[in-house]
Amino acid sequence: MSAVTDAVRVAAPSNPVSQLVRDSLIVAQRNLIRMSRIPEMVIFGLIQPIMFVVLFSYVFGGSMKIGASTSAIDYKNFLMAGIFAQTVTFATASSGAGIADDMHKGLIDRFRSLPMARGAVLTGRTLADLVQTALTLVVLAVVALLVGWRTSTFGDTNAARILGAFGLLLLLGYAFTWIGALIGLSVRTPEAATSGGLIWLFPVTFLSNAFVDTSNMTPWLRHVAEWNPFSATVQAARVLFANPGQSQSDAWPMQHPVWASLIYSVLIIAIFRTLAVRKYRSATA
Repeated sequence: MSAVTDAVRVAAPSNPVSQLVRDSLIVAQRNLIRMSRIPEMVIFGLIQPIMFVVLFSYVFGGSMKIGASTSAIDYKNFLMAGIFAQTVTFATASSGAGIADDMHKGLIDRFRSLPMARGAVLTGRTLADLVQTALTLVVLAVVALLVGWRTSTFGDTNAARILGAFGLLLLLGYAFTWIGALIGLSVRTPEAATSGGLIWLFPVTFLSNAFVDTSNMTPWLRHVAEWNPFSATVQAARVLFANPGQSQSDAWPMQHPVWASLIYSVLIIAIFRTLAVRKYRSATA
């Protein structure tokens, strides 16, 4: 065992950053292989966002007022940025549950016995979740196109704006998985991690501009929604998709949504990655 450990230490990069990257990719690969062997994890992860697309599009379409329009088509185009953002953020709950499950089964203790960077376990897990979220987003975009969602640049050569919108959505989802990681490390069971992850997600996603026009909200509630990091990403996606319903608010995140989305996401990653890695080290000490 000692010889094997020494060999691994020799093979590992001497540069801490290189070792972190290498170990993170190995852990990410492990989690992706595990996901491929349990396809129901991916399937069930797809069902909920597809249900949201269909239900919101056909149940609320035509009854929601977007600007001066009550057109069902306008609402579908307005809605999809919110559904995309909700989908990437709801992956937080499964991320936290997965980490809590690894802690509960003692898998984290096995990682501790290996000469690997401590932050690699969490980074690898969040990267694997990001890949799964990206696949979910691709399927969801296809479903959205089938129910009638379009962008104004659809069919044009300006694909960079569309890819940029999806990039911002995935960055927000990745940022929120670090919140899920912290929750997963702070609770004792996967069930508690799932519940804890959803409790705060519902107000964050619904107290926003995702499903309704914030101009119809009471003033204090509108201010909260407009400064919500989730709303900034939704607004940025609508701007880049050139979809209707873009907020005309004077709030800085609504006036500069792309920059606001980037800043919010980077700050969330910096803060919660630091807290999660610190929690991981204390939990496995």
